[in-house]
Amino acid sequence: MRILITGGAGFIGSHLCDRLLGDGHEVIAMDNLSTGNIDNIAHLAGHERFHFVKLDVTNYIYVEGKLDAVLHLASLPSPVDYLNYPIQTLKVGALGTHKTLGLALAKKARYLLASTSEVYGDPQVHPQTEEYWGNVNPVGPRGVYDESKRFAEALVMAYHRYHGVDTRIARIFNTYGPRMRADDGRVVPNFICQALRGDPLTVYDDGSRTRSFCYISDLVEGLIRLLLSDETHPVNLGNPQEMTILAFAHEVLKVTASQSEITFIQPTDARTQDDPHVRCPDITRARQVLNWEPAVSLDEGLRRTADFFRHRLERT
Repeated sequence: MRILITGGAGFIGSHLCDRLLGDGHEVIAMDNLSTGNIDNIAHLAGHERFHFVKLDVTNYIYVEGKLDAVLHLASLPSPVDYLNYPIQTLKVGALGTHKTLGLALAKKARYLLASTSEVYGDPQVHPQTEEYWGNVNPVGPRGVYDESKRFAEALVMAYHRYHGVDTRIARIFNTYGPRMRADDGRVVPNFICQALRGDPLTVYDDGSRTRSFCYISDLVEGLIRLLLSDETHPVNLGNPQEMTILAFAHEVLKVTASQSEITFIQPTDARTQDDPHVRCPDITRARQVLNWEPAVSLDEGLRRTADFFRHRLERT
């Protein structure tokens, strides 16, 4: 297939490029490099089936030739980004989704939206199933990201129902692995970098909030299975092994053999306003329609991720 990936220089997008090229497809990575990193795809330069286009997906998109699939991953998913660039976050979810859906319609291509577990907000149903409509504060600081994805999902389904575009929606839960940005404000790079530097691990509040962590190769496998499936309803992709943030901090200390202490802080900014107290996917649908579930253990995934950040820190 000939496949376009928006956000192709990002964390997840670059791993998708690797996998799809490895599977024999032709890949066009599109990214404006506002949060993506050209280093993530530098190893693909010169590959005969890989092409990179620097472009903002909120603008007009033109791709010459046929396209079999459009995977829309462009977004500003980290708290640092969507709090600093709230309008751009909304634009890439709304205008970017609109432009890429129009391209898929014109090319008669299959379309996959990388949505997020944030559509569930601070959930009142636990674990979260795809039928749950969510509990989102649309006017809170996190709302710019949450609502951008909720709108994107609605737009995808409108194009599916009205224009007949062959669409897929992946609701991605916390994912981690090599190529994450050290400064993106999410808990995995925060804790690992603090542990490797010997700094205290900063846990917000009392550490009782929960998350579940899916390794990048497992997520990529799920995305590809979803793309190739006939499932048009949203599908949760994540690891159902839930744990508290405090327990996760101890896992990071164990894997990195760090002597860092754990400190508890009370953020005074918008980082934890409307922050979900619990987060855990129900992956029954993924198991049934994709025959998919995570395979990489937290210990193994953290070791691979810690090795990546260790090499990064050694070079700086």
